[in-house]
Amino acid sequence: MKNILFVIDDIEYKYFEFNKLVTNFWLIWEYLNRGNNVFITLKKWLYQKRNISFCISNKVYKFEDDIKFDKNIVNFRLEDFDMIFFRPDPPVDIDYINAGYILSNVNKSKTLILNNPSAIINKNEKLYINEFQDIIPDNIVSADEKTIKNFLFEKKEIIIKPLNRCFGSGVFYLNDSDKNINSILISATNNYKTQVMVQEYLPEIKNGDKRLIYVCGKIFDYCVSKVATNNDFKFNEHNKDTLKFAQLTREEKLIEQKVKEKFEKDGIYLAGLDVIDGKIIEINITSPCFFINEINNIFNVNFEKIIIDRIEEYANKRNEAVLEFV
Repeated sequence: MKNILFVIDDIEYKYFEFNKLVTNFWLIWEYLNRGNNVFITLKKWLYQKRNISFCISNKVYKFEDDIKFDKNIVNFRLEDFDMIFFRPDPPVDIDYINAGYILSNVNKSKTLILNNPSAIINKNEKLYINEFQDIIPDNIVSADEKTIKNFLFEKKEIIIKPLNRCFGSGVFYLNDSDKNINSILISATNNYKTQVMVQEYLPEIKNGDKRLIYVCGKIFDYCVSKVATNNDFKFNEHNKDTLKFAQLTREEKLIEQKVKEKFEKDGIYLAGLDVIDGKIIEINITSPCFFINEINNIFNVNFEKIIIDRIEEYANKRNEAVLEFV
């Protein structure tokens, strides 16, 4: 039996939105099925006494076909947990970073933290793709008007992304004949003061982008295509009509070999790679959605069990290595 902590998002805690569309629901559900003690906490409930990190938490339990938490507050030293899942949603703002500092103080030989808080702090989800130059679209990061416009007129079509938001918020498509170029760039860059990522437009987006699921060194064959709604160029609604069956191409299967050494070095154990036409457009490492409910329905599997098996296999090998070193 293990003691496991999930650092979840404030909105999840407020409404306890652990429905079957939420990745945390499935991960916690499976850990409870295996007889573990599971607790939840929030970024703001992490704290330190001198050089020791603690949390305020609630214990989670199964109730019929749902998950609930005990209203009684329990304080724990973070090193008393075997594993901590650090999974609040972006933006990675100062509160997120401060929580990461507290988690970074935990003895990693005692507690496995998924993902490494130092990586969350240092590896921006948009910028991280640039560490894999041969499998990404051409892009720039800038707040400068001339630099962005030169890239636009070179590529003809571009995608503009804020660096610290999620769920497609603040993402724009722009082409070189648009009548609102200045307005869109001013809005996206906060009047040319805030850097954004500008990527070349990949026409295959019309077929959706694939979510490749990476867990502890492995990209699974199970994946979905996230398809845009009729009134947008990008996926922005989580429902059965916008999530479709997908298969990895031979090129996409090779991505695992190209990223896993770097991910392992950085302490990235859980990631969602968004891919279009074999190119990674974003690497989700904060609270990657694994679309477990949809994959279970599409592929007729229990994907939560497959994921936790992989995590447990990695954790056991890691613990053996630590004991051997000691």
